[in-house]
Amino acid sequence: MAETIRVEVAYADPRRQMLRTVDVAVGSTVAEAVTASGILAALPGFIPAGFGIFSQPASTATVLRDGDRVELYRPLPVDPKLARRKRAGG
Repeated sequence: MAETIRVEVAYADPRRQMLRTVDVAVGSTVAEAVTASGILAALPGFIPAGFGIFSQPASTATVLRDGDRVELYRPLPVDPKLARRKRAGG
């Protein structure tokens, strides 16, 4: 019997939050956990801007540990530099 670990996969936007707990094989990657969670299937057309584990940047190839929380990041709606310039009146 293969050993498994339990991880959470999280996504949030202004209208909803999704948090799914999945059991994956030891040695699984961020990509495998995201697929197992089904979150991307529930968000047609969504392409993550990046991934993280407990707010630390991670790649899809990052190997997970038991208890990790994988986060799917949305693209920024506005370039931060542009927003700062507009607030400053420039």
